[in-house]
Formats: sequence, structure tokens, C-alpha cells
Amino acid sequence: MMPRDGDMSSLVHRVARQALVTFTARAHEEAKAFTEKHGELRRLMTEVRAADLRLVPRRRGATPEPGAPPVTYMHICETERFSMGVFLLRSGASIPLHDHPGMHGLLKVLYGTARISCFDRLERPRAPAQLGALRRAVLRSVAEFTEESGACVLFPEQDNLHQIDAVDGPTAFMDVLAPPYEPDQGRDCHYYRLMTAPGPGPQEVTLMEIPQPPEFWCGSEPYPGPRVCVGAL
Repeated sequence: MMPRDGDMSSLVHRVARQALVTFTARAHEEAKAFTEKHGELRRLMTEVRAADLRLVPRRRGATPEPGAPPVTYMHICETERFSMGVFLLRSGASIPLHDHPGMHGLLKVLYGTARISCFDRLERPRAPAQLGALRRAVLRSVAEFTEESGACVLFPEQDNLHQIDAVDGPTAFMDVLAPPYEPDQGRDCHYYRLMTAPGPGPQEVTLMEIPQPPEFWCGSEPYPGPRVCVGAL
């Protein structure tokens, strides 16, 4: 089904179209073009608000249903170049420290406050992913983002590992990953535990690769916003 004209002109559709243009340029290794298009994508995402996706912010203090997941995901669209959706975190929930192998990403908070801790790997793994393996990394930043903040950006070699915590109430953020996760192509999600506490400023830490933490799982719910038709991008 093709989107309505109003959907075609929506901000979320424009973000998706810009993401496709941006990461197509990246795939063709057009460095200057990619930098310019990535900047435009970041600018567009900074404009996005919950209302643009027809999201109603969850109330602070609302009691979740028994057994409800701490995090849910709304799928918007996916192509071979990128995926786009919305993560919704209950109050006090976290998306544990994880990576995005070889991927770019942009994260824009839609409501609430998200504390994002970003790490850089200090060395490429010499062996395939293995539980219990220790990895050297450096904590680059810890910052809180709200709907008024710009997009949080990650690159394949910078800020690629991060943890996201909902602060003082529910939070939601729009997420663009490029290319999407694809285990068969080496783009699987790995989780880590911080083994050494970082001090003030950039400091080396040790991370241990672990299974997905049992307290974290992600459910799904329908996306209520303007439709994005991949074929119309």
C-alpha cells in the first residue's frame, strides 16, 4: 500500500528518505557526499518530536502490566541500507551495554530523559565473538538527552558501544541503524558487562562479553505514525 500524500510529506518520511540517500552515498564510498548528507540527516532527526510520530508520552508512575517487557519496539521501516524504529523504555529500564558491529546509528529522544554512556573499542577482536572474552575499551562520554537535544550519533569506530537508561520516568527514542543488524553478515548484537569502573575523564576500562541479560528483553507494539513506504523513498 502506498502512503497517502500527507504521509509522503511527513517529517518521518523525509528522515527515511534522507537516511536512504545518506547511506547509499556511504556504500559507494563517496566520503564528502556522505559527510554532507549525514549532516542533513542529523539535522532532520533533531527536529523530530513525539507528535510527528503520533506518540503519546507515557505517564510517569503508571503501573505496568505483570510480565510486561521493560522495553518495546515500534518498527517503522527497513531497507538493505538502514532500519528505522522507535524504542520505548519503562521508567527505570535500561538497554544494556551493547555494540553495533560495522554500523552507523542516530538516536533521537522523543520524550523523557535518556542517559547514554558511549564507549570506544581499543582493539579489533582477534577472534569471533565469544562469551566471557575480555575487551579493552574507553568510556568516551556520559550525557543525558531530552526531546530538546540533538541526535546522539554513533559510527563504526566511535561511540559504537553504548548503554541507554531511562531517567526519572518513561522515555522513547527514534533509532536509525545503517546497515541493519544481520547476523549472517557479521552484524549481530553483543552484550557486555563493565568489569572496571571508569574514573573521571576518558579512561580505559575492561568489558566482558556476556549473554543477553535476563532482566532485559524487548517486546513489540504497533507504530501509530505516518506510514513510510520503502518503495516510495
